[in-house]
Amino acid sequence: MTQKQNTNIDQIVETLSELSVLDLSKLKKALEEKWDVQAAAASPMMMAAPAAGESAGGAEKEEATDFQVVLEESPADKKIAVIKVVREVTGLTLKEAKDLVEGAPKPVKDSAPKAEAEEIEKKFKQAGAKVSLKGV
Repeated sequence: MTQKQNTNIDQIVETLSELSVLDLSKLKKALEEKWDVQAAAASPMMMAAPAAGESAGGAEKEEATDFQVVLEESPADKKIAVIKVVREVTGLTLKEAKDLVEGAPKPVKDSAPKAEAEEIEKKFKQAGAKVSLKGV
């Protein structure tokens, strides 16, 4: 690669690093439409051999890939900050977001990939709310 290409790649990486998870999701969708492709989750080519005493078809606990984000509670003094986060995450109107916060515990997002769900959880915790992630 040339020095100019390296510089361009560095600029792209820097720009992408500044995007939120929600913006990255929108970017992914836009690229899929533009290039007419479908992004697939990476999966291992080979499965690891089972440990001694375990059968290959044993009861393995599968980790959830999608999560439901549930607003458990919001302190009264943090209500406005939490409403702002609800609006940012869901796109709800002010009244709808206020009703959701006041009606907690309620699901904020029914299904989100792990990274997005964790980003949403982080935003709510910064606003002072208590949230939980439930695998779907």
